[in-house]
This record gives sequence, C-alpha cells and structure tokens, in this order.
Amino acid sequence: MSYVIRMNGNSNGIQKDALNGKGIGRNGISENGIDRNCVSKNGVNGNSFSVNGFDGNGFKGISVHHVSARVPVSAAKLKARRQRWNVRASEMSKNTLNPIRAIVDGMKLTPNPEKPMIALSIGDPTVFGNLPTDDSVLQAMKDAIDSHKFNGYAPSVGYLQSREAVANFYSQAGAPLEAKDVILTSGCSQAIELAISALCNPGDNILVPCPGFSLYKTLAVSVGVQVKFYNLLPEKSWEVDLQHLESLIDDRTTCLIVNNPSNPCGSVFTKEHLRNILAVASRHCIPILADEIYGDMVFPSCEFHSLANLSSDVPILSCGGLAKRWLVPGWRMGWILIHDRNNIFGSEIREALVKLSQRILGACTVVQGALESILNNTQAEFYQSTIGFLKSNSEICFAELSTVPGLNPVMPSGAMYLMVGIEMEHFPEFQNDVDFTERLVTEQSVFCLPATAFEYPNFFRIVVTVPEEMMVEACGRIREFCARHYRPLSQESNDLDQ
Repeated sequence: MSYVIRMNGNSNGIQKDALNGKGIGRNGISENGIDRNCVSKNGVNGNSFSVNGFDGNGFKGISVHHVSARVPVSAAKLKARRQRWNVRASEMSKNTLNPIRAIVDGMKLTPNPEKPMIALSIGDPTVFGNLPTDDSVLQAMKDAIDSHKFNGYAPSVGYLQSREAVANFYSQAGAPLEAKDVILTSGCSQAIELAISALCNPGDNILVPCPGFSLYKTLAVSVGVQVKFYNLLPEKSWEVDLQHLESLIDDRTTCLIVNNPSNPCGSVFTKEHLRNILAVASRHCIPILADEIYGDMVFPSCEFHSLANLSSDVPILSCGGLAKRWLVPGWRMGWILIHDRNNIFGSEIREALVKLSQRILGACTVVQGALESILNNTQAEFYQSTIGFLKSNSEICFAELSTVPGLNPVMPSGAMYLMVGIEMEHFPEFQNDVDFTERLVTEQSVFCLPATAFEYPNFFRIVVTVPEEMMVEACGRIREFCARHYRPLSQESNDLDQ
C-alpha cells in the first residue's frame, strides 16, 4: 500500500473550530475517527481524503489519494532490485591489520632440516612448558568450576565480588580504588580496545610508543583513529623522547598510550621519568592509557611504579590482566582500572566503558569466580621464581650477543623481551631486519621477530621465556650466522691490512 501526495493549490485553511474536539469537517477527521469519505474506522476504503490546507504560514492545499495495493510494482522498483549477490566485507574489517601477522605471513620461513626449530618470537610464556602457573591458581579455577556458581552470565562489567578483589589488590594510598573503578574484560587486549573506543572518535589521534605493541595501531586504525608514533631511545634504556612526544600533540589528540614495562623493549621507567611523562600530559590535558600488563614483572635491581600513583591531575585508564604475571594468557582475564581523582572523566567516560563492555557481555565467568582466590592466595615465591628465571635468561642472552660483531643488544629491566640492534652496514647481503631474520630461520632454524613489526626497523626482538639450554643454543646459532655474513667496512679492512 502507498500514498501519493498532490498539491492542489488551494489555501482555505482550517476553520477556528476545526480542532475543538469535533475534529476536522466532513472531508476531514471526525471525533470518532475518519469519516466515510476518507479512511474508515476499521481500514481504508476506496476513496481519498482531502484537507484544504493550512493558512498562509503552512502547507497549501494538500490532497492525499489512496493507491490500491493491487497496482503492480513499478518498473523503477523492479530495476532497483539486486540482480546478483554482492556481499562485501566491511570497511572496519578492511582497515584492520595486524603488522606482526602481515610481516610474518609474508616471510619465507623454511627452517634448516638439520637443526630443530627454536622460536624466540612468541610472547606466550606457556609455549615450552617450562613456566607453569602456580598450583594455587589452578586450584582456584577448579574450585570455581566445582562450585557450579559461575556457569551463567555475569554483569557485563564483571561480578561485584571479583571487581572488589581487583580493586583491593591494586589500590594504593596515592591511587585508591573501589569496585566501581574496575571493569573486567576479556584479556588485556579488550581492555585496551575499550579504552581507545571510549576516548576516541574517527579523525582523532593517539600517541603510541615506537617501538611499541602492534595492537595499539591495529585497534585504532580500524575505527578511523590516526596513530602518531613517539620515539623511545635505545641509548637511554628506551626512555621516551619527551621533546618528540610533545611535538606531536595537537587539538585532535585524545589519548597518550604509555606501556611500562615495555613490550617489545623490556624497559622499566624510573619514577622521575614517569613524572616527566605526566607533566607533558598535564600541560596539554591529555588522558593516559597505561598498558601495565607487565606491572611488577621487573628485575630485582628495578622497581615498578604505577602511573596512577604518581599522578596528581592526569586521569588514567590502567589496563592489566592475569596473562603474564600469572602465566595464563589463554584464560583471557583483563581489567581496566579507572583513576580519576579530579573527576575529569566524570560519569560520561565511565558510562561509555560500561556500554562498550556490553557488546560481548563481559569476561569469562569461571575465571571471574576464581579471581579473588588467585589474587589473594598466590604466593610471593611464585612471582619471584618467574622473575628470577627471566632475569637469568636475559643476562645469558645479553652477554652472548654483546660480543657478536654487528649486533647491539639492549639489556632489559623487566617483562620478557630483549631487543637487539643490527648494524645493517656490516651485513650487505640483507636489505633489512626482515631479510636478516628470514635467513636466520633458513640457515639456523632460529626465529626472532623483526622489529619492523613494531615500526622500528633494523632491530629484532627475542622472547626470553624459553628453557635456558635452548637460549644458550639459540645464541650460539645467532653468533655462527653473524660470523658467516658479517663484513667489515672498507676502512676497517684497511686497518686490518696494516
């Protein structure tokens, strides 16, 4: 059924008493409905209804005619019908790119069949089985399952008891937390996604460390947010180039991402340096997304400082989770801690995070049920053992590769990674770090991730979670590879001849 509206040019208007309860006159709407010449009480008859129009200030003379539903569909409508299937991927999906996958999938990775593969590329501490989680963590999960209390849906932000447990665990004198300040997420990655989505609109920009975790760019670009990379300085243990950072800020900058301890660098910022970062954010009124998934995973010579505990005015969304410190990345339990002591976020950002959390109806309820026990009952010895192992492997790797001509490793202070610089001028066979690491797989069956994946060419990242004997073997193979391909510069050749 359709209606055609015709302008008839009349302009008689509606009489004074047209809307006095008696309805519009005989050609209009009666008190009990539409009169017999128009639309009947129970339906539409074959006639039309006509209203002579409003006064000179309104529409003039509108006449509406009913067109029978029996009239054939117009040729234009038939033409508009799709003649064939045309199902296309969304723009969001087209704009979603994981740089690591893009680079690795494009590499020709054919290991040497005479040498077993050693993968130093995967940031999953469970891969080799040498770093199991603590028995108390497993028991907490078993108890949660056996209780049969956590098989249904939870609130999208998480169970109140679980959020209280996280708040109590991370609350500090300088950065107190309550359950209302915690949102549980499906891993730290979702926490980061929610934070970016809550703070940014298409056309805005965010400031991201370089080198830095590739997911920041993946998430931002997919929703039309521009990424601006600020430099980290390897000669200063990967501290932020503060001057460069500040130069990138403009009126569309909505978020500064700070990753401490760092993936891929393994760096840990000092309290003084963190305060300098906060000062930049404060001057320009830029909120901070603090990716602190490796918080407290620092070597004994260092100390981890939460950004929120040092901030007097800058609002901070701190993202973390169980994945790394408790060695259970597959359990997908993360959280956002909302630090907003001056009420700058106010209710708007909190409500935004809640609404966004409702898109997937929250994190795994069984892990939520185990969360309080995991946080409260994991013994300090478990954490210390993990950190001791990571430190030992980092020292082995650093010591071995420091003496390899053409390589410049940077000693980490935490997390589970070590970055190695390549003096490409000494390896003329290779165009870049991707070529270098690809050939390393072909000849030595050792896979390190080229740092081009982190927007930082001519470095590669080593994951130090492998068993110690495997780390020693891998470093030996890297040394052999470099010795084969290293070429001194011409001046060095002359010096050697003399």
